[in-house]
Amino acid sequence: MKPVSSDLARQVIGCAIRIHRTLGPGLYEGVYKTCLGLEFSAVGLRYLAEVPLPILYRDLEIRDAYRADFLIEDELLLEAKCVERLSAVHEAQTLTYMRLSNATQALLVNFNVPLLKDGLKSFLNTRATGVDRARREGREDRKVVEADP
Repeated sequence: MKPVSSDLARQVIGCAIRIHRTLGPGLYEGVYKTCLGLEFSAVGLRYLAEVPLPILYRDLEIRDAYRADFLIEDELLLEAKCVERLSAVHEAQTLTYMRLSNATQALLVNFNVPLLKDGLKSFLNTRATGVDRARREGREDRKVVEADP
């Protein structure tokens, strides 16, 4: 899992570890996501859940093209999984979400492992400057197209 570069990442990982120690592996992904939100609130972290991530295509913004699980403190993206093992597609998804959100770091957490440290991956976005709030809140001057579900 190498790049845990911030106190925020350590705090978020601590939240995930508390959940995993309490519940263990094998539950539905949605259960872990609900508990993550509760933990983030309990430790005073600002977060958004199910964050819509637009994409740009030919000068058009396609809203809700993707949804990231969590964006914490406007800088750390977290994708939660409950799968047999993480694959390249999970990493690609997380990296794409990190790039689209302009987050400075992302965590990919698989709760379906005996030890949570074996289900953690951390990624750094060296080009990011933090989330552009105006863009995320849709306050830009460009034509907007809604994505089909």
